[in-house]
Amino acid sequence: MTIETITIIGMGLIGSSLARRIKESGLASKVIAADYDRDVCDKVVELGIADEVTDKLELSVEEANMVIMAVPVGVMGKVAQRVIPYMKDGAILSDTGSVKAAVAEDIKSFCRSGIHFVPAHPIAGTEFSGPESGFSTLFEGRWCILTPLPDVSVKAVEDVTRLWEGCGSMVEIMDIKHHDLVLGITSHLPHLIAYTIVGTANELEEDIKSEVIKYSASGFRDFTRIASSDPTMWRDVFLNNKEAVLEILQRFNEDLTAMQRAIRKGDGEYLYRRFGETRAIRKAIIDIRQE
Repeated sequence: MTIETITIIGMGLIGSSLARRIKESGLASKVIAADYDRDVCDKVVELGIADEVTDKLELSVEEANMVIMAVPVGVMGKVAQRVIPYMKDGAILSDTGSVKAAVAEDIKSFCRSGIHFVPAHPIAGTEFSGPESGFSTLFEGRWCILTPLPDVSVKAVEDVTRLWEGCGSMVEIMDIKHHDLVLGITSHLPHLIAYTIVGTANELEEDIKSEVIKYSASGFRDFTRIASSDPTMWRDVFLNNKEAVLEILQRFNEDLTAMQRAIRKGDGEYLYRRFGETRAIRKAIIDIRQE
């Protein structure tokens, strides 16, 4: 599949990686990159990863057959509201946000007839941000979840599916609320825990904190990697997926209390059983090559 013109709004890690892959694979005849930050636009021009680059979001979508918003979920609705009036009839609007229900509810309230909105979430990323951090193989072998609304065009869903498959992703269709609950535990909760643990270390006495940093073992080191992710993006994720995150956090607190009780009572059997169960989860992830 070749899209005539595709516009990507937001040239961070995801947007710039997507632009690179589309250009390299010939998935679109023309790639337009848009970002409100002029410095980011200048960097994209320097990198040469788009055919056109602009900080005028409205103008960037006028000729596009597909528009993908790769911006923080907190501003997704505002960006869509700005560009939808300038999109041509029949064009597809999609996104890359890791929260779907709140974003879809916001956008569908003003998404006019003739625009096909297909929410998407590529489950890929690193702790780095900015157009210089992107790379074309970011989505290779990773899942991309589509959460189409009931009345959306089947062809639009097929077109978005083919785009992500062309980027190397495995595509899955999922109910929108189910997506938010699943991602609440696989992505959002781990980030919340990482931010909390690293924050706890940061509040230790200076001499202890310096030793924690100096002697960081792999566990703490991995937490610092996750906790160095874009704070704007993750603030918006937690605020927009509040219900699912709080539900999963409540379950986690209950499990944590059970662990605390087992340690206090010296219940080695419980600890061993739980550690064995979680080890099996890690093996399953490795077996499906998602490690």
